[in-house]
Amino acid sequence: MDAQEIERTLTEAERSLEGGGKPDLTRLGFWRAVGAVKRSPDLLQRYADRIGAIDRRSFERQVPLRFPAPLGVVVDVVGMAVGVGLIALTISPGGPGSALAFAGTPPWRELVFLAGMGAILVASHTLTHWVFGTLSGIRFTHWFAVPPLKPQPGFKTDYATYLRTRPVSRAWMHASGAIVTKLVPFAAYPFALQAGLEPWAIWLIIAIGVIQIVTDVVWSVRASDWKKFRREMRAARA
Repeated sequence: MDAQEIERTLTEAERSLEGGGKPDLTRLGFWRAVGAVKRSPDLLQRYADRIGAIDRRSFERQVPLRFPAPLGVVVDVVGMAVGVGLIALTISPGGPGSALAFAGTPPWRELVFLAGMGAILVASHTLTHWVFGTLSGIRFTHWFAVPPLKPQPGFKTDYATYLRTRPVSRAWMHASGAIVTKLVPFAAYPFALQAGLEPWAIWLIIAIGVIQIVTDVVWSVRASDWKKFRREMRAARA
């Protein structure tokens, strides 16, 4: 796709957005144009802001459940703190007379621990994307969710800053959240032993870690973070 084709495609996308509705950017060839821009530093500097504006307008048309990105950061940090607190509670629940003593007796101890690990799993995934992306120079505009297809919240990149970031950094931004969530169950394992969890809970924690790895190998390479990682690594090689 040459500069003239890119120009026509972006103009058509802008015209479609001005007309209202929810234009299909894929059908219009917008993402093919983005791929061509990624492979040319000159075109990238010329079109990054324009592509970013189209992407943001389309996103806001498509996704009603969205909030400012800083709110998402706060929610994720609170989620991490709650998760750590719940796990700590199972390790030191207090004495027999404590109102929190239930966290030291099965099966509540196991359920509280698993709830804490679940909170860390959910919050750490998106928070890691945000941290790594921010350190790489990518900015984020929204915190959003698309239930029921994508119920887990995520951060929306400012696509102009995304394009201007090195492809390798973009790739590892996508991979970072996936890597962290795979590590969480195995990092939780020694704390589960310290808390004296029942064997069923220990095995469930290990199973969650293994299932996540299998899911990444089978599905994520085609449709999620690892697909985007591979796409950006191809852009880096190009």
